[in-house]
Amino acid sequence: MIVNVTEIDADADAAYAAEAAGVEIRELTELADLEASCRVYDEIWQPAPGGQSPLQPELLRALTKAGSYSAGAYDRRSGELIGACMGFFGPPAAACLHSHIAGVLPPGLGRGVGFALKVHQRAWCLHRGVTEIEWTYDPLVRRNAYFNMVKLGARPAEYLPNFYGDMRDTINGGTDTDRVLIRWDLRSGAAVAASAGRPAPASAATQRERGARVALAAGPDGWPVPESFGIRDLDCPALLVGVPADIEGMRGSDPARAAAWRAALRDSLAPLMGHGAHVTGFDRDGWYVVSLDSAKEEAA
Repeated sequence: MIVNVTEIDADADAAYAAEAAGVEIRELTELADLEASCRVYDEIWQPAPGGQSPLQPELLRALTKAGSYSAGAYDRRSGELIGACMGFFGPPAAACLHSHIAGVLPPGLGRGVGFALKVHQRAWCLHRGVTEIEWTYDPLVRRNAYFNMVKLGARPAEYLPNFYGDMRDTINGGTDTDRVLIRWDLRSGAAVAASAGRPAPASAATQRERGARVALAAGPDGWPVPESFGIRDLDCPALLVGVPADIEGMRGSDPARAAAWRAALRDSLAPLMGHGAHVTGFDRDGWYVVSLDSAKEEAA
């Protein structure tokens, strides 16, 4: 549902989020500032020796000169840059910004700095007639799924197996880089409410009461337990697809189990989304809520 949202409303949401996080969000255009933001990305992703940095200053300089988005979060007390975000544009007719990278350093974690950056990005886009932002994220990372779908009100659009190929950094660890492309309709009711600090998390318990079935869950040993079924055969309105609590820690402590989760989520979620099912919500305890109505119509 599209609601009437003004640029003034979006600016007010951005200002409130920045104030609450104790930061000042600034658009970055000068080379020194862009170089500083690239150092932030390097510190967060920590590329392996000889590996590529997430973003090069000269490329970021060219992108911002062409009108793309780059912003930084500066701590109000120290004045230090503690977070950054950048995005570039898709086809003109799409009125869409692709938000390529965003990250927050440890001093900014748990303060809402990432939220402040995204809400600033939303206001920046609306001022330019851009009504949608998309980006990719690892669907196994529970906190990112919650942030994207609940804190921001964005919705998954496409499952992308091994999208970036081999990425040897501390976050990806050389594993398959499956991603979900998520779209943020900046004028949707969910986005407007979330940007104003009124998120709407899904409830797996409520979905079960309504007849939802579990498609993927953790077994007693922590390994994934998928359920096999055909969409046409399902008589339930929705499915619950679970993800582990800490996949990043698991990649270091038990890489075989982490790889099994990657394969299980790909086998569960990718076919559903590919056949028209919509991921409509995320429960904080790690459940994707997948509505089957449109998928059943497509399969009929």
